[in-house]
Amino acid sequence: MICNEKGELLSFYLTKGNIDDRNPKHIKKLTEQLFGRIYAGKGYLSKALWEMLFADGMQLITKIRKNMKEHIMELRDKLLLRKRAIIETINDELKNLCQVEHTRHRSVNNFIMNILGALVAYCFFPKKPSLNIEEVKTNQLFLTAA
Repeated sequence: MICNEKGELLSFYLTKGNIDDRNPKHIKKLTEQLFGRIYAGKGYLSKALWEMLFADGMQLITKIRKNMKEHIMELRDKLLLRKRAIIETINDELKNLCQVEHTRHRSVNNFIMNILGALVAYCFFPKKPSLNIEEVKTNQLFLTAA
């Protein structure tokens, strides 16, 4: 799943349990109509994935591994990487409030309807987990004495 800072679902892609969700083919379908920055975990750290997303107009931002060199990152990106747990909160609400984790489906259609119903119900929640972000732009001039 991909969500924005307001907790709204932007995209989701359903795969089998034995399939790696970092597969470039699946990521491509998941991010088809998206642009901007994507904040992800260290598991998604890959040069090939970064290049593929960058070519499609997205910037993949992840933390770095311990054995990697430090690189300069904007303060905004560092702060938003800390707030990546919002997707886990959404998953928790889907499981507990929307009851998406029902294990005894008798047909594939029933399974799909349960998942879609839970996602639609979540979209109608009046209060979603979100980040209170306000960007303040100032046009201040700084004078320096020489």
